[in-house]
Amino acid sequence: MKRTTVFVGLAFLVVALFAGSTTTAVKPTLEERFSETAGAVQKGESGVYTFDKAHTFIGFKVKHMGLIKVPGFFRDFTGEINYNAEDVTKSSVNFTAKTESVDTGVAGRDAHLRRADFFDAEKFPEITFKSTKVEKRGDDLYITGNFTLRGVTKSISFEFDIEGFLPGNQRKGMTMGVSADTTIKRFDYGVNYGSNVPAGAPGISNEVEIVLEIEAVKAKEEAAADPAAARDSN
Repeated sequence: MKRTTVFVGLAFLVVALFAGSTTTAVKPTLEERFSETAGAVQKGESGVYTFDKAHTFIGFKVKHMGLIKVPGFFRDFTGEINYNAEDVTKSSVNFTAKTESVDTGVAGRDAHLRRADFFDAEKFPEITFKSTKVEKRGDDLYITGNFTLRGVTKSISFEFDIEGFLPGNQRKGMTMGVSADTTIKRFDYGVNYGSNVPAGAPGISNEVEIVLEIEAVKAKEEAAADPAAARDSN
């Protein structure tokens, strides 16, 4: 009887230990951890955020022959977002794209786009945008600024969304995501090639969609000075 009691006691102990180890092994999913982290930094931090080239898209779409939209993008660009977390309307954005870096996935077409018929990359190596104001229109956000293409500058507005923020880590500072789009008329900038084909249909549309998908990273704050080093400098 004593042996039976000891055996039963050991069995309960093993079960309890197993159940405990199973419970401690359960970890939150990546989605749960991301949700908690994103919620903690929903508003983000004020400061200057630099475009992350590896995770940013500056592109365009143009309708061809009235049928489909042909996409393209620029491989070489720079940009900054000066973000005001307390009042987004006090924020600003600027970016520069190198016309020589245009890429539509077709080498012959890209070479033509670089010539005088389109971007004239040798004469006009850059496309630039510098914001002049940010405003709320109802629930929507718009950023207006000076857009320069082929030496012609016009005021345009992007509708944009702030997609969210992620906190910084050992490798980089806080990251913000922004999506924006607008439509311009290329004729306004002297890009008139391919406007009509013999039958009268538009070979290349006048309207050009500009699409921005941006991840921008805030510079990490400098580490606090070593107290010992500070004492030595006095």
